[in-house]
Amino acid sequence: MYKKKECVAMLLAGGQGSRLYTLTEKNAKPAVPFGGKYRIIDFTLSNCINSGIDTVGVLTQYQPLVLNEYIGNGQPWDLDRNHGGVTVLPPYQGNKTADWYKGTANAIYQNINFISRYDPDYVLVLSGDHIYKMDYSLMLDYHKAKGADATIAVIDVPIEEASRFGIMNTEEDGKIYEFEEKPPKPKSTKASMGIYIFTKDKLFDYLRADEADEKSSKDFGKNIIPTMLAAGEKMYAYPFAGYWKDVGTLSSLWEANMDLLGKEPIFDLSDRSWRIFSRNDAQAPQYIGPDASVVNVIITEGCEIYGIVENSILFGGVKIARGACVRDSILMSGVTVGAGATVEYTIVDSDTRLGAGCSIGERREKGGDVTVIGSELTIDGGMKIEAGAQINAAALAALKK
Repeated sequence: MYKKKECVAMLLAGGQGSRLYTLTEKNAKPAVPFGGKYRIIDFTLSNCINSGIDTVGVLTQYQPLVLNEYIGNGQPWDLDRNHGGVTVLPPYQGNKTADWYKGTANAIYQNINFISRYDPDYVLVLSGDHIYKMDYSLMLDYHKAKGADATIAVIDVPIEEASRFGIMNTEEDGKIYEFEEKPPKPKSTKASMGIYIFTKDKLFDYLRADEADEKSSKDFGKNIIPTMLAAGEKMYAYPFAGYWKDVGTLSSLWEANMDLLGKEPIFDLSDRSWRIFSRNDAQAPQYIGPDASVVNVIITEGCEIYGIVENSILFGGVKIARGACVRDSILMSGVTVGAGATVEYTIVDSDTRLGAGCSIGERREKGGDVTVIGSELTIDGGMKIEAGAQINAAALAALKK
């Protein structure tokens, strides 16, 4: 017998994240490291427990191994509960069919039985690839106060960027009268954040009808939301004014990491009232050599720095040799940088070795794209990697021929 929950969260974490290129060859996008000691999914899971939501289904699909291991029993986020907690929900074989999740709506549809176990009044649908802090309980209060069938979180974006988003056009009280997907001439700047609260029974009705529609894309933004709106359901936009970043591209991932730096960072991870929890192995304290120079850097446990590091983020166990210079870069766990090497405006994935005297990327001021080096690679000493290159094992082998 399962204990009834007022609200169950369903976290969509199965996306491929193809625009992150080599960073998601082995990882689902929500499992990509962020900020020195976190993974992207930490922010949504932490928001749930900080908001008092203790029952979370995590829907996985693409490259789930690392993500599944990372979530484990949910203990780091206080989601190891006898009643509720976190449950990983991969696609599975049912009585009639076995199929991959065909879209965001289909993924929730395939897990109606999981939701029903807790008989919630409301279902919170979340994405696992955004960086933000949000109190979902305030959004739920708003949903209940409005007597809404669906509530969609929106954030105000510059009008020149609004055509990149799904835009909610609303009346003065927040009631949505029109939804436009990436409109060329947007009427408002209220961009959907991909965060939804539904009254459960209404959601189930629309999911079942959508599943029966062979022409549907099985997607919330393309199908469920427009269909509910066209049927005259009560739908409201919930305004969110805090920091929120979709880190679906290399440039946005780099920018979000850089937003953590400085005495007054744009996005503060040190707020004790809203902690971001993560699963981390214990490591030795960091060491900064007597001749090292470190300016505006986040340095995690286990790092050893003997060279120059500026405006960068170093994950655990990074080692930077004497004479090496790292600027405007993100080095993930276990990366080593050889003597005299230079690394500029680059993301280097875990356990990669950069040989002595190699040159990776170039100054951001020169206008090039961010360079990305994949995991578990060895860049030979003296080798040069051009700005904007995306280097995985195959690309590196081609360069060495």
